Amino acid sequence: MLVEEELARHTPSRNSICTIGVFDGVHMGHRVLIQAAIDEAKARGCGSCVIAFHPHPRTVLAPGAEVAVLTTIEERVELIRSLGVDIVAPLTFTRELSQLAAREFMALLQQRLLMVGLVVGPDFALGRGREGSIPVLRELGQEMGFTVKSIEFVDFGQQRVSSTVIRDALAVGDVSRVAALLGRPFFLHGLVVHGAARGRTLGYPTANIQPNGGHALPADGIYATRVHVGERVYDSATYVGTSPTFGAHERLVEVFLLDFQGDLYGNQLKVEWVDKVRDDHTFESAAELQRQMEQDIAQARKLLGRR
Repeated sequence: MLVEEELARHTPSRNSICTIGVFDGVHMGHRVLIQAAIDEAKARGCGSCVIAFHPHPRTVLAPGAEVAVLTTIEERVELIRSLGVDIVAPLTFTRELSQLAAREFMALLQQRLLMVGLVVGPDFALGRGREGSIPVLRELGQEMGFTVKSIEFVDFGQQRVSSTVIRDALAVGDVSRVAALLGRPFFLHGLVVHGAARGRTLGYPTANIQPNGGHALPADGIYATRVHVGERVYDSATYVGTSPTFGAHERLVEVFLLDFQGDLYGNQLKVEWVDKVRDDHTFESAAELQRQMEQDIAQARKLLGRR
């Protein structure tokens, strides 16, 4: 069984306190939950363990229901590790896994991860048909020898912090709100590939980014961004859209690095979104677009100077 093989790669040297979820984005709510698991582990002399499902369960249980991710599983693992967790165990979500009874899955966690405690959110449930609600898990815990602790949701203003709320904010280009909900700027990694070179002809050579597959993107428009190139970070302006002025159709991510000279083809870049400059528009001519781009760059500099 794949789940047993994957869990076996992370067998700890001591008992562990676990938390389980998709953790897409590793947002402020996730961080509170993970920190609670870390605190519980320290208090009990155990290790902390985060089990992160991928791909998103919805894409497995409802084929065709694509979910644009806020973070790839590799990005998720890195972000979770940065919080000080002892073990991060990525777990492939399959139909077979979804059909395990709650008791079976808990037994696997006890056997492979030496789990003695589980920390979860208030609406948590797992197992076939979501049978493993918190009350059921507590009953199983009393019988099998593990504790279950429930942590309340985290609110931002009057709204619960969730990956869905963040995707909705991203879909309208509210990247500053996204950053507040994540507790960090929204970012993506991507490879610099050859494009149509329109930016170069307009006097603003851009790096065309090919985002990692299935990654969520902000709404079409121009954004003030920062780009990591190796160990260096550059202020930048980033376009997301289909270049309607030129009649293109494929959605693009084009980054103009301010005060940069060099060739970026073939490099992996990390782009952090800071603020929105404007929505995407169709212009009457390339000259009109060029004039607007000059204003966009100035506005991006101004916004980045404030952050």
